[in-house]
Amino acid sequence: MQTISDNSGNAIEQTFGRSKALIGMIHCPPFPGSPRYKGETLDQIYDACMRDADALISNGLHGLVVENHGDVPFSKPDDIGYETAAFMAVVVDRIKREFDVPIGINVLANAPIPAFAIARATGASFIRVNQWANAYVANEGFMEGRAAEAMRYRSALRGEGIKVFADSHVKHGSHSITADRSVAELTRDLAFFDVDAVIATGQRTGNSASMDEIAEVADATSLPVLVGSGVTEDNITDILSIASAVIVASSLKEGGVWWNPVEAKRVRSFVAAATPALGA
Repeated sequence: MQTISDNSGNAIEQTFGRSKALIGMIHCPPFPGSPRYKGETLDQIYDACMRDADALISNGLHGLVVENHGDVPFSKPDDIGYETAAFMAVVVDRIKREFDVPIGINVLANAPIPAFAIARATGASFIRVNQWANAYVANEGFMEGRAAEAMRYRSALRGEGIKVFADSHVKHGSHSITADRSVAELTRDLAFFDVDAVIATGQRTGNSASMDEIAEVADATSLPVLVGSGVTEDNITDILSIASAVIVASSLKEGGVWWNPVEAKRVRSFVAAATPALGA
């Protein structure tokens, strides 16, 4: 049974049952309705997601985020078709039935409402939202934070137990609109709008956030901080000295490229490098 979210607690401990967590990313292939979909069967799409989930969880990661990253170019939130939520819900349901781990949902671009719907339908633990408060100019155009309508939608679904992990100083865009406000202020805005955890990222997928920016985010909030891009076995120890969790993707893929399948050997090597920093 889902319970009311308490952002005065530690969302990483509440979600993963541990103080430090390694979260893998399922980059779903293009779904029907998106430009890069080339007629693959639905079982081919779902099986690809299941193989990545198996490679990540069987080799030591603690949870997953499922994301429609194959649907490039991404639609703005109001233009996302109902089919996207339907296909993602099937992916999440299949993964949850096979692997007993916490799962998060990220619907691109910046679509918390379908993400909440998927999470509520599947029992997923949290959603990730790239732009929760304020506004910026994204690859997709002008992008506003949607916290108010999203939280009201969550209440309407009686989904208060679904946590919100949101990015501060979000990647893939220009922050000229909020350039007069510091990363610390942007981070405090997320807490004011009731997120449960804050994510620090680099400038784009696979690009690492600087340690200075991670520290600035962490210093601005009592909420747990995650790092959501550019995490590798070379920097994981330093990152976990500040952050409570990481969302790792590209560095675990064949050739280190986000659209390739997950490589089990890379996952094992990454977990081995991270283990000393995970604590008990």
